[in-house]
Amino acid sequence: MALKSTSRRTTLTAIAGAWAAAALLPLSRTARAQDAFPSKPIRLIVMFPAGGVVDLVGRAVAEKMSGLLGQPIIVENKVGASGTIGFAELARAHPDGYTLAMGLPNMITNPILLPKVTKWKTSDFTGIGQIGAPPNVFVVAASNPARTLKELVDFARANPDRVSVSNPGIGTSNHLGQELFFHRTGLHLQNVMYKGQPEMLPDIASGQVTFGLVTTALAVAQVQGGAFRALAVAAPRRVPVLPDVPTIAEAGFTDATYLPAYGIIGLAGTPREVIAKLSDAMQKAMASPEVIARLEKINTLIVPANAAEYDRLIAAETATLTALIRDRNIRLAE
Repeated sequence: MALKSTSRRTTLTAIAGAWAAAALLPLSRTARAQDAFPSKPIRLIVMFPAGGVVDLVGRAVAEKMSGLLGQPIIVENKVGASGTIGFAELARAHPDGYTLAMGLPNMITNPILLPKVTKWKTSDFTGIGQIGAPPNVFVVAASNPARTLKELVDFARANPDRVSVSNPGIGTSNHLGQELFFHRTGLHLQNVMYKGQPEMLPDIASGQVTFGLVTTALAVAQVQGGAFRALAVAAPRRVPVLPDVPTIAEAGFTDATYLPAYGIIGLAGTPREVIAKLSDAMQKAMASPEVIARLEKINTLIVPANAAEYDRLIAAETATLTALIRDRNIRLAE
């Protein structure tokens, strides 16, 4: 009987061991899959046209990341509906790290400004890393008597009906940047609407519109050519192409700067090990001299951040923009 009992215990022990091994098998396969990541090409969705600033920024970083990861990162331009189409494409993908997208302010503002057509939420995404952005700069006509941003604000406070500001589109970084500045300074000014930034430049230069918040890529030539005077850069530090122009904070207005930073995002639920590999490759790519040179050539102010830091920045920007859109009663026709 004792022999039978021992044999039965041995059998049960063997069965239990087999069950335990079977239970661990999916975990080991998952671990091996994550260790092998990436084992195939990665997609990077860009929500704006090829050749534009967002596209050029994304390609500069993605091409270097490809070499570091040992797999190509294929850029796909999914254009339309202020980025909503591209973000929807990412939201439909699997959270495995093989589909990424450019992180833009639209991923925060679209669910607020376009709730009827936006079927995804900001929380559906997770940060891989922040890159930076081409900052905007407050400009006036060279003939405008204001020599500093403070002088312009003082004049606007005393003469609000005589001051107008250009607006290249509701919810654009230019619009949100100036609205944040107006909110912090208590200004309510007439917006002159345009279809885009290029159309508003002649009216600023002529003084028909008092001032505007213009991307540095467009403003530099106008400043150097003598048509514009740059008063302040909407960035945390001065930009190399306009070294004598102070930041908004240096001009005397703290907590009034909005930098529409770009980054790379994935889907929430992506394994942490995969996010870590992607984020590490991204940080190394952005530290390389060739990527820095490419980004600086298109006037990108480089503000790198890893995945965890970028997630915190997205959360902070979500809170800021949600409050701004509410408090300034910003609306966009759907």
